Amino acid sequence: MLHNKELFCLCLCRNLSPLNLWNRLYFAILFHKPKSGSTSTHYFCIDDEFVYENFYADFGPLNLAMIYRYCCKLNKKLKSFTMLRKKIVHYCGSDQKKQANAAFLIGCYTIIYLRESPESVYRHLLFGNVSYLPFRDAAFGTCTFHLTLLDCFHAINKALQYGFLDFNTFDANEYEHYERAENGDFNWIIPKKIMAFRYPHHAPEAYFPYFRRHNVTTVIRLNKKMYDSRRFKDAGFDHYDLFFADGSIPNDAIIKAFLNICENAEGAIAVHCKAGLGRTGTLIACYIMKHYRMTAAETIAWIRICRPGSVIGTQQHFLLEKQSEMWLEGDVYRSKLKKTQKLAVTKILSGVDDISINDSKNQNANRKDSEPYSDEEETHTVTQGDKLRALKSRRQAKAYSVPLTVILQSSVQKSKQSEPSISDSAGLSKRTTRSTARKSSFKRTRQIPKVNVQLRSDVICCFSGKELQVFQWSKTRHVCSNPASKQLKQKKASK
Repeated sequence: MLHNKELFCLCLCRNLSPLNLWNRLYFAILFHKPKSGSTSTHYFCIDDEFVYENFYADFGPLNLAMIYRYCCKLNKKLKSFTMLRKKIVHYCGSDQKKQANAAFLIGCYTIIYLRESPESVYRHLLFGNVSYLPFRDAAFGTCTFHLTLLDCFHAINKALQYGFLDFNTFDANEYEHYERAENGDFNWIIPKKIMAFRYPHHAPEAYFPYFRRHNVTTVIRLNKKMYDSRRFKDAGFDHYDLFFADGSIPNDAIIKAFLNICENAEGAIAVHCKAGLGRTGTLIACYIMKHYRMTAAETIAWIRICRPGSVIGTQQHFLLEKQSEMWLEGDVYRSKLKKTQKLAVTKILSGVDDISINDSKNQNANRKDSEPYSDEEETHTVTQGDKLRALKSRRQAKAYSVPLTVILQSSVQKSKQSEPSISDSAGLSKRTTRSTARKSSFKRTRQIPKVNVQLRSDVICCFSGKELQVFQWSKTRHVCSNPASKQLKQKKASK
């Protein structure tokens, strides 16, 4: 039994893994920092270690690298010889946003490593009348669409099911390096199939080595022309333009063209708009809903876990409306694959020419079902993508990162230079992680201030075998009681 006056919620995972976790793993919300030196309990907090980098009022969920590092941290504690007989308590403080992210992390761990179902994990975390703030988009202003923890847990579970997520091959160092604006700002949404990135602020040539090594054969541009597409085409990449206004939703013709391109590309596809968040995330979400039958909420959650800030404003509601249509199209697509051979790329993509915009020929006029859109209008105005891109660019660069411009200069000087990677970048082999960078400050964690809240009673819930036991902490008598067991009450009172 854990003794703390402000213990509010606890989650324990069943013994379903090689790790002996029977009555060992707990999650708690504490309004006071627990005392150190306990011989039976080990407390740890990650509130100041894994921190979400927000755009506006968005605060989560935390990204893939943070989930990975948290799981490594927790596995190390659970396997530690000095902690084999100790209860491991992940606790968080009074900040509701950090509570949601902390619950998200331990929930992901139980799904990935303990094979718990999303519903079971969510149910554990809700004991004691606890509620968690839902996550929101990266738009400025009032939120009109919420992502719950359960949505995120389902996304993680589906990602495991479809092979999107595999921590045996995941490279957290590479993920953290390339997600930075100065290093290219790109993330894989579906490994080896679709990546999202912001428009090439650096020369397109800087991306060629990485794209070639990872079999990226196709580039899709959704924003205004800020580079000559021939630079990609002359290097052997397929390049398509599917413009629609920043912050808006795509019409049916654009969605059809995008899906056809992705379904018939020889290799992986790199998709970008201005910031690589709104328009990019929306079209990728349509592909995921069609081919993997994930719900709109699950799809948005997964894309944001891979690339925080993706899918914004009305695009969220648009995906909800498109969900059933994408599912139906996916069912038809899979049915046809079973009956007929794969259609030729030229035949399937015949409709793409009607809306594709090339540098040599503007075909905007052929888009019958789309609203008039001028490339010049986006060029001479500051749009949502510009603002988000600027916010991300202002984030403090890490000392261990090598900017893409430096990599480009190096590749120009050396014709046989390999792609910009972690191993090829000077100083990256000695990089420090996000976790270790904050290690010193984490050790000096200040006491969490007590907040004035009204609690019916502090609750600790624990699984013991198949029976759920609920204990209540009496602040006046300083004893624990189980309403269903007088013997337990007497035993705890004697202590």
